[in-house]
Amino acid sequence: MIKNDYIIRLEEKRDYNKTENLVRESFWNVYKPGCDEHFVLKCLRSEPDFIPQLDFVMEKDGQIIGQIVFVKAAITKDGGGVLPVLTFGPICIEKSYQKKGYGKILLDYALEKATEMGFNAVFIEGNINFYRHCGLTYARQFGIRYHGLPQGVDDSFFLAKELVKDCLKDITGEYATPKGYFSAIERADEFAEYESTFLLNDKPAQSV
Repeated sequence: MIKNDYIIRLEEKRDYNKTENLVRESFWNVYKPGCDEHFVLKCLRSEPDFIPQLDFVMEKDGQIIGQIVFVKAAITKDGGGVLPVLTFGPICIEKSYQKKGYGKILLDYALEKATEMGFNAVFIEGNINFYRHCGLTYARQFGIRYHGLPQGVDDSFFLAKELVKDCLKDITGEYATPKGYFSAIERADEFAEYESTFLLNDKPAQSV
């Protein structure tokens, strides 16, 4: 996708280092001291449920300023069986380009491509204040619960969107985060070694 001042294209192997640096700088000290999202991204690429056709970067003036990746997930239905769905992340936009609409453009484009590929719905853990602008709402409205979350506990972080109208109608069940997102915990020694190779930019950015 090429517009007047940006390009959205598939990520290539030559982009990996730049993309991981962008993710690291974007999430550094945002949700906790430091971050591990860049390592999670690295690990997700080798997961069987990672979707290379939905691994996008956004370029402006020849520089990567944004990225998003998608992973296959599933809803365990209360009546039995499994419903295939999607999740995404990390997603970020470089700090100097935030609050200018680039994050929404990137996500809207990626969700359009996911729909074209035949995926029905997407679930994420995120901030409704950003994601509502891309059509996501609280997953509870579709009767879907977050794995391991006790009843009555705040679930406002758990969001969803139907990519195909009414695909979640009359379905209740439980969503579980794909295991690849726990890479930094399960591969702590590898993460520590990987992290030691980075030189962090002194100007941390914010995630979208």
